[in-house]
Amino acid sequence: MSHTTAAFSVRLVVRLHHLPGTLGRFATAVGELGGNITKLSGFEVGGDSITREIVVDAESEDHANAIVLGLSDMEGVEILESDDIVFHLHRGGKLDVVPRFPLRDRDDLSVAYTPGVARVCLAIAADESLAWKYTGRATTVAVVSDGTAVLGLGDIGPLASLPVMEGKAMLFKEFGDVDAFPVVLSTTDPDEIIETVTRLAPSFGGVNLEDIAAPACFVVEEALREALDIPVFHDDQHGTAIVVLAALDNACRLTERRMRHLRVVIAGAGAAGVAIAKILTNAGVPDIVVTDSKGAVYEGREEFSHGKAWLAEHTNPRGITGGLEEAMVGADCFIGVSRPNIVTRAEVESMAAQPLVFALSNPDPEIVPEEIGDIAGVIATGRSDYPNQINNVLAFPGIFRGALDAGATAITESMKLAAADAIAATVRDDLRVDRIVPEAMDRSVAPAVAEAVIRAAVRAGVCR
Repeated sequence: MSHTTAAFSVRLVVRLHHLPGTLGRFATAVGELGGNITKLSGFEVGGDSITREIVVDAESEDHANAIVLGLSDMEGVEILESDDIVFHLHRGGKLDVVPRFPLRDRDDLSVAYTPGVARVCLAIAADESLAWKYTGRATTVAVVSDGTAVLGLGDIGPLASLPVMEGKAMLFKEFGDVDAFPVVLSTTDPDEIIETVTRLAPSFGGVNLEDIAAPACFVVEEALREALDIPVFHDDQHGTAIVVLAALDNACRLTERRMRHLRVVIAGAGAAGVAIAKILTNAGVPDIVVTDSKGAVYEGREEFSHGKAWLAEHTNPRGITGGLEEAMVGADCFIGVSRPNIVTRAEVESMAAQPLVFALSNPDPEIVPEEIGDIAGVIATGRSDYPNQINNVLAFPGIFRGALDAGATAITESMKLAAADAIAATVRDDLRVDRIVPEAMDRSVAPAVAEAVIRAAVRAGVCR
């Protein structure tokens, strides 16, 4: 489905002849070229011309270039500047480091730095727990990646992953008021990642692992959770799983189902698929079948390592050995964390009545909602241009905010379940088939998640 989006917007600075109708003709031309004007700001009249900055959404990079080219041929219009708004906003990076109080004079300097700071250093040397009170560690998270599984781009390396990690840090601050720092590593060796993060850990109150490919992500997270006394959380696994559970809980309420009676099919046995299977098992779902490129995962299929070994032992109770098509027959819910266009309408029709279809491959889902809107009970995707976006930003800022405030030494399964319930609860007063999870920009979600996580951490006995 073609549509304009801010992700492919172009920023234009245009000079228009100061004549009646010129701006109207320009706007009409943008529409005829398939663009959508989303911002028109600050104009400057100079003699017989008007200069304006205009932002136009397009469908793709090629479409944006075609719009600029088409507008360049207009009489009475001169394009002074044009640039991709995404690159424009990323110029210089997306983060700043800002002091919490000003340095106005020498007295401020002597308190913030030498000689005053020495007294704080000596106090922490005598009692290391004071670092949680007198440094920024209590509100600081490392966002760590090796760049091997970035978005849908794959292994693009640490430097190319840095814009994503900066974006993640923005979300931490914006939604959870957590100070997060990108840490990209020039190694893909799990042992080296573990050693590096362990050595960096005294600077941080938590570690968010990001975009590390399976199976290394399982090894790294397990080892760091054992080695460190601070929360370690691989968001690609657990953030996705938590939001999926929240969405599934509400979808069940709408279609009068119960978790303990569900049959669920998960397409994709990578980091997200394994984590979803685990959290749904902990939530009481009894029948989960996970498929990968070779078909259903089952005990005895082949030698498995890490996540798939757990799946083989703990899922597929009916012993299905076929592929995705066979697994979907009679299933209540399909969850896709795999690749585009692998599900057909006929396969959805083979599911139980009012099937729940979570097609989360991004940007292109396993099946587009338009194909199954008349037969699915509830549909969710990973995209912001459809209802029910499964977006990790609903989870990780509040989870870390709560874990840090509680002084938690780990993020437990009970804390994850509590986070999912808190996310689901924020929309239960207005639950609809197109609103089973909150909007990604809903500012009420992170505080609610943080509060639930704190209570769960206290109950779990993991508070420092």
